[in-house]
Amino acid sequence: MPTPTKGARFGGSPAHQRLILANLAQALFEHGRITTTEAKARRLRPYAEQLITKAKIDTVANRRHVVKVIRDYDVLHTLFTEIGPAMATRPGGYTRITKIGPRKGDNAPMAVIEIVEAKEFAAQNQAPKKPKKAPKATAAAPVEDEAPEAPEEAVAEADVAKVETDEVAETPAAEAVETEAEDDADK
Repeated sequence: MPTPTKGARFGGSPAHQRLILANLAQALFEHGRITTTEAKARRLRPYAEQLITKAKIDTVANRRHVVKVIRDYDVLHTLFTEIGPAMATRPGGYTRITKIGPRKGDNAPMAVIEIVEAKEFAAQNQAPKKPKKAPKATAAAPVEDEAPEAPEEAVAEADVAKVETDEVAETPAAEAVETEAEDDADK
C-alpha cells in the first residue's frame, strides 16, 4: 500500500507521525507546556484539543478512546481528573502556541505550546441572565411615620400578613375547579 500523500508526515511514515503526536500530547499533558518546532506544534494542537474534549466527560468509552493515544496511566489520570474538569465550561481553545526564536543548530522555527488557564464561561446556548427588577410598592400598605412597634405586635401583624398572602395565592384555575364541583353537586 502506498504512503498517503495528504498532509505533512514530518519526514517519516504515517505510523511514525501518529507516534510522534502521541508522545508530544503525552508530554504536553504531563508538563503543561512543551517546546517543539512550529510545524509539530501546529499539528499537535487539534490532536491534543480533541483528547481534552473527550476528557471533559469521564466515561468508559472516552477513556478507551484516549488510552489508545496516551499510554501512561498517570498522565491519563491527570488528564481526566484535573485538565478535563478544569476545561468543562470552556467551549474550545484549550491550548496556546507562542512562537519563539529559531533553534541554534539548524535554525528551525521553534514554538511553545501550552495548556491555557481554566476560566469560567457561560453556556453557549443560553443568553446572559438579566437581573430581576424589584417589585413596586403597592398602595395597600401605606408607610406610616411611627416609632418601632413592640416585638409582640410585629409577630401578630406578620401572622395576619401571612394569612392574607395565602388567600391571594389561590389561583383562578383553582376557583374554576371549585365552581365546577359546586355546579356538579347542584345537578
